[in-house]
Amino acid sequence: MSKFLGIDTSNYTTSVCLYDDVTDTVVQKRKLLPVSKGELGLRQSDAVFHHTQQLPLLIEELFSECDCDVADIKAIGASFTPRKMQGSYMPCFTVGSGVARILSATLHIPLYELSHQQGHIAAALYSTKQLDLLNKRFLAFHVSGGTTDALLVNDEIADDVLPVKLVGKTLDLNAGQLVDRVGLMLSCSFPCGKELEQLALRCDRVVKAKPTVKSTDCCLSGVENICKKAIDNGEDNTYVSALCLKYIEESLYKMTVNILEIYGDMPVVFAGGVMSNSIIRNNLTSKLSCTFCEPQYSTDNACGIAVLTSILDSKSE
Repeated sequence: MSKFLGIDTSNYTTSVCLYDDVTDTVVQKRKLLPVSKGELGLRQSDAVFHHTQQLPLLIEELFSECDCDVADIKAIGASFTPRKMQGSYMPCFTVGSGVARILSATLHIPLYELSHQQGHIAAALYSTKQLDLLNKRFLAFHVSGGTTDALLVNDEIADDVLPVKLVGKTLDLNAGQLVDRVGLMLSCSFPCGKELEQLALRCDRVVKAKPTVKSTDCCLSGVENICKKAIDNGEDNTYVSALCLKYIEESLYKMTVNILEIYGDMPVVFAGGVMSNSIIRNNLTSKLSCTFCEPQYSTDNACGIAVLTSILDSKSE
């Protein structure tokens, strides 16, 4: 029996996961970082503190539930950086990577350095049973509080797993930031995605949006002002929520169409916390040939890290 441990300590969530490559199953534990009411996220120093408190407890819970012996763990992987690119760094990831280094040295097993973004893409492929795309060219969107990126994956031969090239991005606000800012205007709790979605589902009006998309990039900061103006004009919360999500949906749709026109037809995969939204998912799948990460694997998690650790370890043999 071989199991692979994945660790991810993002700006929002502490996550650990065990992947069994024989049964192709995962067991994971995760916990949101606590955020005070009315606050938009955490300072990095606070995120680091909370990860140091939560990570040992989650590892204990994981191994207690799995009844797994450490001898069964063949390799460890962790998110060392937000993205796999020069200069990508956030202090919160040092907690998970540090624990992974300790375990690797203590257990004398390999350690694989991955990025948070690679984990999201791999989680999307695993949840939709499309791991075969790891060897094919495809377009991946990573849409969250920290990124609104369109990534051309496996476009070039590389030593690294999931090599990506950034082909589209936000020029200002990330989609998740927009959701949280509008959500706080409507007195939702951070992170605001779930509450904003529930409000939008109750909207019974036709909502239209004219997004600002420049070739393969988008601009979302103006949507915050549009939603604030709607609130000031007395629009109800359900409409404002639906309006915010409509702008994100239409922005992603136009970006996708423009990218495929430039780079050619290919599979399209949507990943990241914002992509757990059922409204955006249903509307985009009705207009595009695309795949969405399953909701339970869309938000921050260590599943993709554990799966990629297994793949990298098999290649090293």
